[in-house]
Amino acid sequence: MSTAQTRARTWIVFLLALAALAADAQNSPQQPSQANGRWHDISIDEYRQHLVALSALVDSCAKARNVKGCDPTLIGQDDRVPIVVGSQTENRLVRYGWLRVLFAKAEEPDEKTAPAVKPSSGIKAGSNQIQPTTSDFLTDAKVRLENDVAQSHAPEAPIPDHAAERAAMEQVLAGPDFRNLKRQSVTDSAWEKLGNWLNRLLASAGNLRSHSKWVGRTIVWGFIFGVCVVLVYSLVRLERRWRLRLTIDVDRPAPGAPSARDWQLWLEDARRAAASGLWREAIHFVYWAAISRLESRRLWPADRARTPREYLALVAPEDPRRPGLSELTSTFERFWYGGRLAGENDYQNAESLASTLMSGGSPAGSAPLSTAPEGGAR
Repeated sequence: MSTAQTRARTWIVFLLALAALAADAQNSPQQPSQANGRWHDISIDEYRQHLVALSALVDSCAKARNVKGCDPTLIGQDDRVPIVVGSQTENRLVRYGWLRVLFAKAEEPDEKTAPAVKPSSGIKAGSNQIQPTTSDFLTDAKVRLENDVAQSHAPEAPIPDHAAERAAMEQVLAGPDFRNLKRQSVTDSAWEKLGNWLNRLLASAGNLRSHSKWVGRTIVWGFIFGVCVVLVYSLVRLERRWRLRLTIDVDRPAPGAPSARDWQLWLEDARRAAASGLWREAIHFVYWAAISRLESRRLWPADRARTPREYLALVAPEDPRRPGLSELTSTFERFWYGGRLAGENDYQNAESLASTLMSGGSPAGSAPLSTAPEGGAR
């Protein structure tokens, strides 16, 4: 038999086996169960006996070539055989669908026909290539069964430890090219699973679209709409956080903030400057004493880079302390930044306003505060 004939017979056997597997997949679920009668658990000795019986059936079918001798039901159920792999035992399912298809075909007589030769196959149209017959397939089936019997008697091959290969791989991974190589983290695995799920979702949407256009479009556009809603919601929350200028709530203010220094110390500096006749410096100190006192009461977050007008803008319009702080701020800016000469009356008015703000009362009827330290002033 020529090489071309052998190759053609091999391809036809392969195609018949694929057809048998497709027929089994359509008639049985993906995970076979013992209740459906498609297979049964047997030992390795019973598996060998079944193979020998099947080989005898192939001989009988090849001789008789009729419905009785080539009945596919004579083949019986598929076998599930325990196979020892290392220290574990696995169950291998051996199917005989290919042999059932062959027996069903063997009930008919052989028909020898010349194969259709393609121009690109390199075989001349006038060559004497003959298509393999069913008898040839039966011969190949007997050879296959005999090989399976011989393989079942073969000793168990030891599992190689691959020590040399493992050492070579470790040496390669220890090189500079793989120095920054890191194992995939749990987060990366989760993102990969999410991406695979999205790919399957979009693929299923594409399949639905081929059957019903509106279903596929609804799924795709619904997914896009959901992503847009999540993005817009995230941006809105981020914008609100930036607008509110959330700060970390700590026990002590940042260095350089007015409340980092006790308001009593600011007030003492103001009175010492007033005793020396330094009225501008005294107004400067009394203003920051008021700011330190209000800031220590958490009227606003501590910030060393804020201007007097920014402090005033942080007070709500309905706050009763806003008019007093506005007047004190104007006095401070007029004498400190404006460079005007200040007198004792100007300082007394500024201290009166600061005392009212620091005591939390209304501007009317205010009295100077004591410089004695208070508990919890900060």
